[in-house]
Amino acid sequence: MLLIACPVNHPASQKRDAVNHIQGESLVLASSIPGKLCFDALVKGSVLMRSTYLSDDTTHVVYQEGKDYTIDYPKGEISRTLHSTIPDYSLHPLFGKVNFDHTETPNYSNDPYFIWVDYTTENAYPLAKPNDQQKYLVNFRKRVESGTKTTIVSYGNSITAGGEASSDSLRFQFRYLEHLQKLFPAANLMMQDVSIPGRASSDGIELWDDYVGKTEPDLVLLGWGMNDHNVGGNSPEQFKNNLVMLVTMIRERKNAEVILFSAFPPNHHWKFGSHRMEHFATATKDAALESQCAYADVYAVWQTALQRKDQSSLLANNINHPNDFGHWLYAEAFKAISL
Repeated sequence: MLLIACPVNHPASQKRDAVNHIQGESLVLASSIPGKLCFDALVKGSVLMRSTYLSDDTTHVVYQEGKDYTIDYPKGEISRTLHSTIPDYSLHPLFGKVNFDHTETPNYSNDPYFIWVDYTTENAYPLAKPNDQQKYLVNFRKRVESGTKTTIVSYGNSITAGGEASSDSLRFQFRYLEHLQKLFPAANLMMQDVSIPGRASSDGIELWDDYVGKTEPDLVLLGWGMNDHNVGGNSPEQFKNNLVMLVTMIRERKNAEVILFSAFPPNHHWKFGSHRMEHFATATKDAALESQCAYADVYAVWQTALQRKDQSSLLANNINHPNDFGHWLYAEAFKAISL
């Protein structure tokens, strides 16, 4: 189905050593245990905490500092108070569970526990490193500069299909589309997603004709790995070979350019993960090098965020789906690409 991105307000790009305002960063707070934001050195009076990602959502509840939470501004940490109205994540049925089987718990989602934080930091730095991929995206660059009608197709698993983003406009590829439109005002862009939830890269090859085969892309955003990474899934080597084959098929059958992108590590307490996503991220980068196509390092961005944040604060389903802020992290990896 063809989808057009809707304009929304997203966090501005970070600049090292610059005061920066972050919008809608997610946290889950358990009991009175402090939760860390991506950045420390918070500006006093800048913090706003609410129950929805978007600030203009009329259903949101605004939480009160001192009443619902306390802030350690230098450390960038927030804690629930004793009588807080913020949902207590320690009451989540999987809180503290190791090697858990989500099928044994009907309500394993983290969605009811998220809070969303706007704040200004005096210690911002880029979550995604600059990533020069110009030589692999020459034709795409020419098309967006000239205003030629250009179709971007995204192909992957449930994360690329939307995961648990609360709206299409908040999915990472549509955030990227919005970014491209701002960079190239004359661009005539359309996004089409043909992802297959619950499948792995082998299925991406097998089901090619019914999905990418029915599209006419100029650029394909190609991202697999989360389901390959599951226990019993493809080995990193087989996964890499599958990606190389998919890039070859895109070029030979569609004459399109490709951006390969890695995945992030799922919940490390989940029973069905092999817990070696770093190998699959490396395999994705190796596949891009072997295929001579562009690469977006989502895994590295996620790892940077996890230097301070806990996994649960980013996982909508508490397993392997990013929440709205997690989709923003994905988009940051794409926005770091130089065309």
